[in-house]
Amino acid sequence: MRVVVALGGNALLKRGERPDAEAQRLNVMTAVRSLAPLAAEHQLIITHGNGPQVGVLALQSAADQTLSRPYPFDTLGAQTQGMIGYWMLQALQNALPGRQVVALVNQTLVSAVDPAFDDPTKFVGQVYTEDEAAKMAAEFGWTVKPDGPHWRRVVPSPQPQRVVETRLIRQLMASGAVVVCAGGGGIPVIRNDVGQLEGIEAVIDKDLTGAMLAEALESDAYLILTDVPEVLRGYGTPQQRPIRHTTPHEMRAEDFPAGSMGPKVEAACCFVERTGDMAAIGALDQCQQILAGTAGTIITPNATWPLASTL
Repeated sequence: MRVVVALGGNALLKRGERPDAEAQRLNVMTAVRSLAPLAAEHQLIITHGNGPQVGVLALQSAADQTLSRPYPFDTLGAQTQGMIGYWMLQALQNALPGRQVVALVNQTLVSAVDPAFDDPTKFVGQVYTEDEAAKMAAEFGWTVKPDGPHWRRVVPSPQPQRVVETRLIRQLMASGAVVVCAGGGGIPVIRNDVGQLEGIEAVIDKDLTGAMLAEALESDAYLILTDVPEVLRGYGTPQQRPIRHTTPHEMRAEDFPAGSMGPKVEAACCFVERTGDMAAIGALDQCQQILAGTAGTIITPNATWPLASTL
């Protein structure tokens, strides 16, 4: 099968862990040990998050007094793609001797008139007091909003329209390569008034980009791998229980937190609705069982997986 995997940030950085390079490299190696059996049996395309990493680089850039202005988020996204792509590339090459592996720095097209640019909502970076946030906003042109008792920078999170290098990814995949791409949702770019690509300040949801890419590549399955074994109905209540085999219609009838599980469910449902194929949300270390239909939350048009044609 052709499988697109979206790795959550926990694959690179555990909760509460310091964002040191060595810790993240070791976490990537652990993730790759789970993914290598999939790559041995299927065509595999991997995308990943970059939230903690882009936050670290944004802080470094803002504090660098040799710069007249901090690096924009499209540039920071490219930096994280190169860094994380290198770790993934090396770990996959070591785990799959003789197999071609490629890690791409690539762009995701968004609309310059996406309503998200008028209402930035994606929190990035550290927390500030209201006075500190106002100072940073005045100095760097940031938009800031309250986040609980604190204030943080917010950037737009527009809807992805297309991974610019989709044709190249398809060619690499057809050659038998394992492809790492669209990290952090892809570098956000628009078409300017003369039709040329141009970076823009934004952070794109990686799971939505992954779903879009999986559809464009005609993938058989889209796996969103995180640090929970399945989606829970009634999370945090005495009635909570796991959702195993379900449909987009049933999932959309539930209420999932916008800041955590909600975007993953939306991305998975969009892929299934548009393609009629399978999407799943589950734990990274159970990816083989998820694809076999014995673990995770499996979403299909009729709540049936695996299909006879996939056996």
